[in-house]
Amino acid sequence: MKHTFVVRLCGAAIFALLLPAASLYAQSGFPSTEVHPDGSITFRYSAPAASEVKLGLEGAARPLAMTKDAAGVWSYTTAPLAPEIYNYHFEVDGQSFLDPQSTNIVPNLVLHNNWLLVPGATAQPWERTAVPHGVVHHHFYTSASVRGLTAGLSDYFVYTPPGYDPRSPKSYPALYLLHGYTDSAEGWSTEGRANLILDNLIASGKAKPMIVIMPLGYGDMSFVRNGFSSWNDPAALRRNLDGFSQSLLTEIIPQVEAEYRVSSKASDRAIAGLSMGGLESLLVGLSHPEKFGWVGGFSAALRETAFDQHFNGVEATAGRKLVWIACGAEEELLPSNRAFIGWLKKRNIDVTAVETPGLHTWMVWRDDLVHFAPLLFQD
Repeated sequence: MKHTFVVRLCGAAIFALLLPAASLYAQSGFPSTEVHPDGSITFRYSAPAASEVKLGLEGAARPLAMTKDAAGVWSYTTAPLAPEIYNYHFEVDGQSFLDPQSTNIVPNLVLHNNWLLVPGATAQPWERTAVPHGVVHHHFYTSASVRGLTAGLSDYFVYTPPGYDPRSPKSYPALYLLHGYTDSAEGWSTEGRANLILDNLIASGKAKPMIVIMPLGYGDMSFVRNGFSSWNDPAALRRNLDGFSQSLLTEIIPQVEAEYRVSSKASDRAIAGLSMGGLESLLVGLSHPEKFGWVGGFSAALRETAFDQHFNGVEATAGRKLVWIACGAEEELLPSNRAFIGWLKKRNIDVTAVETPGLHTWMVWRDDLVHFAPLLFQD
């Protein structure tokens, strides 16, 4: 059985669930965040009894030490930052807390963060602008492939572009866009702003109108429930990857193609993802050239270099349109991504390799989508 809704999660509702932990310290009489005209940000947190408070800020290599004033309010002012969306949290004597003054909550299965915007002189590709907007639909379905789901219920989101009409005979190409480890199915439509990126790219003529499917990216929910140590268990990793591949190929794609006006041609089907989703997109996409003509990996979680074992049988094929592998230049996964690119080239597989400044962050992955999407489904 499958249920369909058009929804957006309410940050305030999530915030209400997390507020008791964050309210251990009274926060009043000052703004917790202040974005200055030069793009710098002052963060504040009241913790008079704490011996140490740090700021966890997306894009910073490590937590930043804050300074306490006479009233017990800790603060930190950054250098001017580029226009972006920044995740953040506070670490009080080693314990992580949300900002109790903010209702901007990042949805995540493990990590708790707030977010704020540093605006630019002009709107960024992931900002809401005065262009026609598509619709994000939320689907629930009972999965026989994914282990550990509550009542077997899984979900995926679908973006339909402006002008999409289910009654029209026109078919659209499809991008299957996969989230990273600890994210839920809404990762790309909330943190990634994929729908707004596509709205802006389509309105400017840079990308073709396409349908984007954003599924829950786990084949075994214990892989995320057991924490980051799961990555050190090869059997657990393999169960997760195999279960997701089965779910995508036998459940999600058939459901999407039955309900939406999407082409079933490999030349009209792409798959891409970030981190864990990047690994999944490369495994599934490269192993099934009959289904995916376009493959992208953003900071793919290629933690091992036994590529002959994990990518057995992957060879060059005439039907493959694009293999695009990008990675942040300052992150730990860069060497393994470079090694994988070299491994593919030895098998005569053409690869577009991209390295951009940045760590393992959404700032890198949003930018990856901005540059990857316009390449898709072009003649």
